[in-house]
Amino acid sequence: MRSRSDPSRKRVALSLLASAALFLVTNPAIAAEGDPPTEEAVTTAVEKLKADPNLASERTTRILRWVDSDDPKPKEEPSSWLEWLADLMRWIADSSRIIVWLIVATLAALLVLFIVRFLRQMGPNAAARRFEAPTHVHDLDIRPESLPDDIGAEALALWQRGEHRAALSLLYRGLLSRLAHGHGLEIRHSTTENDCIDLATRHLTADSGAYVSRLVRMWQLAVYGGHEPATDDVQSVCSHFAQALAPPVTQETQAR
Repeated sequence: MRSRSDPSRKRVALSLLASAALFLVTNPAIAAEGDPPTEEAVTTAVEKLKADPNLASERTTRILRWVDSDDPKPKEEPSSWLEWLADLMRWIADSSRIIVWLIVATLAALLVLFIVRFLRQMGPNAAARRFEAPTHVHDLDIRPESLPDDIGAEALALWQRGEHRAALSLLYRGLLSRLAHGHGLEIRHSTTENDCIDLATRHLTADSGAYVSRLVRMWQLAVYGGHEPATDDVQSVCSHFAQALAPPVTQETQAR
């Protein structure tokens, strides 16, 4: 830090120089005792006087100052993303109640939807709605529209015409179709003869289960064993087909 010197010091220095000059002028004897100063010597003396810190017009001093002074510091402008984040937080704070109510309403709607679907799945005909019967079991067409109305009578007519394999095939196809479409049993594309017997035993009446087992065994012996059943047995199976495999009576059936 640079500061101005006391004006009195300047006056003292000038007085001393003037006195010295006056002394030399008024006392020529003293000046004559030695050689007169050269211009270079005078210049050197003047420079030394100027270099004297006590006679200089300005001087530099150092002052200690605390780092945490009260001087104002330049403010840093916040970046744009910080401003955006601050605005977002303010908006969330202002809209918190609305957001909470929206979340509650959404959760309530989802809960109601879940309950409705659950009740539908647990209804009396839920299993029937979930199951979709196949059109074929292996290579056998079991669609109701592909079968005659009176399967037993048509199969007996084929047997009597000597078409024994076709008669037994019609009976077995009709059996699969009635189990899948009439009783809603889970007949799949890969269902086997033993699967049919097991499903009928567990879900149908005892008489119907026994009939299914009898018809399936007759089919297996003829197709896989090469043993055709007796005509009386075939006539018995054909005559009891509609009664043994009649679909269960439901409220929808009674309404019709």
